[in-house]
Formats: sequence, C-alpha cells, structure tokens
Amino acid sequence: MNKYLRQLFTAVVALFVILGLSSTIIMAVRANALNNDPRNARSLYHQLGAYRGAILASDGTVMAKSEPVNDAFKYLRTYSNGPLYAPVTGFFSINQTADRGLEASRSMLLNGEADSLIWQRAKAMLTGTTNQGASIETSIDPKLQQVAYDQLGTRDGAAVAIEVSTGRILAMVSTPSYDPNKLATHDAKAASQAYNELSAGQNSPLINRATSQLYPPGSTFKTIVASAALETGDYQTDTKIPAGAGYTLPGTATQLPNDEAQADGVNGQISLQEAVAWSSNTAFAQLGVKLGASKVSDMATKLGFGSTITIDGTESTGTPMTATASAFPSDPTDDKLALASIGQGDTTATPLQMAMVAQAIANNGKLMQPTLVDRVRAADLTVLSQTKPQTMANAFNKDSADKLTTMMESVVTEANPQLAIDGIKVAAKTGTAQIGTDNSAIDGWVIGFAPADDPQIAVAVLVHNTDVHGSLAAGPIMRAMMQEALQQ
Repeated sequence: MNKYLRQLFTAVVALFVILGLSSTIIMAVRANALNNDPRNARSLYHQLGAYRGAILASDGTVMAKSEPVNDAFKYLRTYSNGPLYAPVTGFFSINQTADRGLEASRSMLLNGEADSLIWQRAKAMLTGTTNQGASIETSIDPKLQQVAYDQLGTRDGAAVAIEVSTGRILAMVSTPSYDPNKLATHDAKAASQAYNELSAGQNSPLINRATSQLYPPGSTFKTIVASAALETGDYQTDTKIPAGAGYTLPGTATQLPNDEAQADGVNGQISLQEAVAWSSNTAFAQLGVKLGASKVSDMATKLGFGSTITIDGTESTGTPMTATASAFPSDPTDDKLALASIGQGDTTATPLQMAMVAQAIANNGKLMQPTLVDRVRAADLTVLSQTKPQTMANAFNKDSADKLTTMMESVVTEANPQLAIDGIKVAAKTGTAQIGTDNSAIDGWVIGFAPADDPQIAVAVLVHNTDVHGSLAAGPIMRAMMQEALQQ
C-alpha cells in the first residue's frame, strides 16, 4: 500500500509541477503573444474597454486619444489629422493587432498594463475609478511635419528630419498616407474592409516609406565613400582623383557616364571636393574600387548599414518600432563595387538611414540613436521615463566631418544654388538613382543639414518614381523644411 501511495504522491507532485510550468508559460512567457492574438476576444474587449493614453506632439498637439462612446467597447480611438501623423502613431483597430507606430511600440503603456503602472492600476482598483493608460510625448514638430507632408503632396515618397545633437526625430512623413480613423471604427466589417483596401498591393499606404522601404540612395551614398576616403588620411578636399567623361565598369563593356560636363574634371582628373559638388559618377566609381569593398563597407556599417535600427520601444512595452536594415553588397566584384559606390546596384537604404548619415556628418562624425519619444507620463502626470540622447557610433573624426561639410556646402554654392537659403549656410548632397525597366524612372534624393556652420537640423527626402533629378524633385522639399525649422 505504501508503494502505491508513494507513486500516487509522486504523480500528484508531477502534475502540480506541470501545472505550475504551464501557468508560468501562459502568464509570463506567452502573455504578450496571447494578448495580441486577434482570436482572443476577451483580450480584445479588455483593450478596447480601457482608457488608452494619448499620443502627443512636442508642443502638446494631440495626435491620438481615446474618447468615451456608448457601446460595448466604452472607448473609441480617434486620430486628429490622421494621415499627417499616421507613420508616427500607427493605428489601433478592432480587428487588427497594432503592429506599427507608437500604438504598437508603446501599447502596454498606452493601455495601462505596463509593469511601471502597477501602482496606478492598484489605486484605480481601490478607488473604483477607471484605470488610465500613460500618455506618450513625442519629439514630432507639428509645423515641420505639416510642411514636409504638404510639400510631398500626392507623390510617393518620404521625408525625415532629425535634431543633429540628440537624434530626436522632428518629422517623419510617408506618402501616400492613410487615415487611422477608418481602422479604429467599432464597425468590424467597415474596419476589415478598410484594412483590406489599404493593405492591398506593393504600394500600400500602410507601408512607412521612411523606415520600412528600401531604395537605391543614388549619389547621396557618395558622402559615405568620401568619408571612407578621408579617414584613410590619403585624401583631402583638394586631392585629385581619376574622373573622365566615361568609365568602363571593370570586366565589362558597360560605360558609366556623368550627368554634368563639370563632373568629368580636367584631363581625366578632378578634386574630391569638385567630385562631390558635381556628383561625378566616374570619379566615385573609381574611388570606390580604389578604396576597396572593405573600407567602404566598414564606413557604411559604422553609419548604420547592415543592421535593423530600433526607433522606439522594447518587448516589455509592446512591439518595437524598427527601421529595415539598409544594405551594402558583401564582397562584390569590382564592377558591382563601382556601381555600389555611387548608390546604385545592390546598395539600398531607407530615408531614415540617409537622414542619419547627414546627422552624423553634421555632428562631427557622431551618429546618434534616432528616437521618437521624449517622455512617458502616467495619468497623474508623473514622468515614468524620459529619453536621453545616446551615441550609436563614432563613425569618423571631426576633421573628416569638417571636410565633408565643406564639400557638401559646395554642392549648394556651385552646382545647386536653388537650394540656398538667404543668410543660412546649407550643406547638402543630391541623388538621382535610376530604377525600373531599362532605368526608365528615377528615385530623387537629397540629404543635408543647416546651418552648416552650426548644425541644428538634418534632413533626408526621397521622391520615388519621378522623372526629374533629385535636386529638382526632393531639393525644394528639404529647403522648405529647413526654412520652417530654423525660423522657429
């Protein structure tokens, strides 16, 4: 009998251990996954029935908030000027899990379920009041966001502005955009129809073109090749490098031309500064090959290429908001290296990544972690967290940054005077990437910062599938954004 009792006792203990482990896995390890499962109706009612915190711009402008309604879900998420801020906020929907923007990256804080809000939850329970989520205060400048949005208009593109010394994202626009209010409706059928329409096709407006779409960066990438050259110590702004009217890609019969006669140089030679100013393809293709893939790739990596960039949030606060990793080809042949060095071929980048390149040059070579959230406040206005600037990398030294600035100033003063702003020195690099069948279309780029002698704002603008050079498609947008930012 004792033998059977021992076996029964052992079995009972084992079952309790299994129950404990399964409960731990369900409540801790798989809690977020289960809560976010769209089939979990209880979680859906719990989330939609919670007073979700507001998302605010840097001046207090409300971008998203919850309003009480007379239905089973109690609160409706509303978005003021929804399409303007959609790339920042994302959406909160009755039948689609928040998977983008701050609605996803700060979801646990917004709905009041984060660990940091445990005392607020306890207080609400003891007092019988409604538990309220935290509010998220962002770095977005509404006026700058509006200027970028208006300037892009109906075009397919993106614009990003970053505060040079901190990495704070001041504007992040993606067009075409969408209205999150259509997805936030409590009419499940209408929300589902809106989502299906918005998510259809490769050109879905739900795609944040600033962070989640890769494009060939064109000649804006030449700033990276130039920085790699300067860091070797063998090149100065006046160093003569091979150029010419055409360059035959190594091992091929393909001729690479220049767009401007000034980019050809004189007698097959051009100074590094003039090569940047006039965007010499023949000079930078040869320079990239001369430096070698390792040096160019190492510099691109220091500036953020090759890694997914976290913009906001952690696993404990929701689904982190990230930017797709920009790419420079691994161990390319010389012909592919030549193309990659002028931002074509297998080189691809997000607009955020290229804004970060401009920010690093403006910041003496120091690449800052890009951020969207300045601080998080509980419902009683207690500050739960405040973002501090963080350095991602020291990509190059101040001397190289100063030389790059001088060369980028010449892009405006010599080749593109239409980008100049009265009384303000502007540093920029334009880009015109060929895309499509037979290179029949263009991705127009510009990156830059201002004032060049005391940098405050770094900007990147992309206009996709256009028919004019980057200086004409994207340049005026950058100029308007700089003017708005610097007049405040």
